Amino acid sequence: MAHIELNNDLPGIRGLMFYSPETEAPLNALAEQLLRNDNNSLSRGERELIATYVSYLNDCFFCQNVHGAVAGHYLGCNIDEIDAIKANFSATDLSPKIKALLAIAGSVQKGGKHVTTEQIEAARAEGADDREIHDTVLIAAAFCMYNRYVDGLGTWAPQDRQIYIDRAPERAEVGYISSIFKKV
Repeated sequence: MAHIELNNDLPGIRGLMFYSPETEAPLNALAEQLLRNDNNSLSRGERELIATYVSYLNDCFFCQNVHGAVAGHYLGCNIDEIDAIKANFSATDLSPKIKALLAIAGSVQKGGKHVTTEQIEAARAEGADDREIHDTVLIAAAFCMYNRYVDGLGTWAPQDRQIYIDRAPERAEVGYISSIFKKV
């Protein structure tokens, strides 16, 4: 049960958005911009993976499974492969650039001042440009906020991970701008 009365039975951030429609639109717009904007050299799957990894580090069950399932959908991998990436991305076959960006995201999760010049230089050496570094830091910072919002108010999350996997194709198709108040 959530720490406050939400007057709905929606899980995770969805319940919070229903409770607070005045913040729902800007929060969804931010997620849409960060994760789905096609004017970006990082793929949607790569950006979802950054959100997933940060959510995992923050131990936010709802967000790491929602975004992990969507990342898996985009990247053509299953939830076990996503779990392996979360547990030890450096041991996976991700590109060196994405590994370097995930390292930066992990530092942002600890606190912005944990990002080092060496991490930035390593990402650049693997081909990351300033926009990709910027977007990685912003996605990581935003997901720290989303995770703390979801968990700070004690929302519930379905424990059956198949629910997230089954919903991923729809989320990939309609995105985040489609409000819980709209039929899309």
